[in-house]
Amino acid sequence: MGGELVLVTGGSGFLGAHCILELLKAGYRVRTTVRSARREADVLAMLKVGGTEPGDALSFAHADLMTDAGWPQAVDGCRSVLHVASPFPPGVPKHEDELIVPAREGALRVLRAARDAGVKRVVLTSSFAAIGYGQTPVAGHPFTEENWTNLAAKVSAYVKSKTLAERAAWDFVASQGGALELAVVNPVGIFGPVLGPDHSTSTDFIRRLMDGEMPGLPRMVFGVVDARDVADLHLRAMTNPAAKGERFLAISGDFMTTLEIARTLKARLGDAASRVTTRVLPDWLVKLAGLFDGQAAQIVTELGKARNATGAKAVRMLGWAPRSREEALIATGESLARLGLLKKSR
Repeated sequence: MGGELVLVTGGSGFLGAHCILELLKAGYRVRTTVRSARREADVLAMLKVGGTEPGDALSFAHADLMTDAGWPQAVDGCRSVLHVASPFPPGVPKHEDELIVPAREGALRVLRAARDAGVKRVVLTSSFAAIGYGQTPVAGHPFTEENWTNLAAKVSAYVKSKTLAERAAWDFVASQGGALELAVVNPVGIFGPVLGPDHSTSTDFIRRLMDGEMPGLPRMVFGVVDARDVADLHLRAMTNPAAKGERFLAISGDFMTTLEIARTLKARLGDAASRVTTRVLPDWLVKLAGLFDGQAAQIVTELGKARNATGAKAVRMLGWAPRSREEALIATGESLARLGLLKKSR
């Protein structure tokens, strides 16, 4: 098999699988890490849904973010690494370290192994969570890559974990990285075609809307980007010399309210979206629900905040051209329906 070998960590995840698809399409050979051999079949099934049967172009390595074992073998012979793997649970962890430690230590493990193996560049998947929290949004001034989340403010464990992991990665490369290069991609909410039952927290929001599990909409805004475009941005950050030492926000257009998202689904998906609510809940009701429900508790601090961000840097520097927000949302809904991941209509 020809083609340069690239390591993708976390290939059984929603974004990891899309990154593998994008690399294979571009002619690369891919090695991906999974925590156990049991997950290999899941990865192959997701790639098949994505239209690819990789054959010899894909190989597997077994490695866990919480231990050193397996990482030297995983990076061996790779010129580039996409470090996509990261914990992102749907509920609130009992202790924030359940998220912070694997995110930070995992990033450092991958960087250390990459440096020792002579890898040229690592592209780290961070998040808008490391950019736009713990500070008051200013109207007319969208967040950019220059911004960092303020950890002195009250932020969720997930936000803290992504910020600390990215900070640690930049510090490591500056102080101990040697010739290793780092580029970082900071996506907002990742939507787009679901490839299997194990998708993401963002796409699960669409599933819950379409299944009628949400009695109403909290007054919140989301950034939207398609997983296919986030994967494409990872490749651009991996190959473009100008991306060295840079962060790139991955977002398509402006943030959307939950109501705009719901209306988009209803307008475009017909019967499949018949259970989507367009009723907006008063903040006090969401706060009350947050006392009993972990998912509601996570969003209470976000109610009514009018954030925004811009992906202009990736467009300008790397020629990135993402799909529209609406296309990303509709692709999510259509794929959930196509794969039979929605409740049957009554």
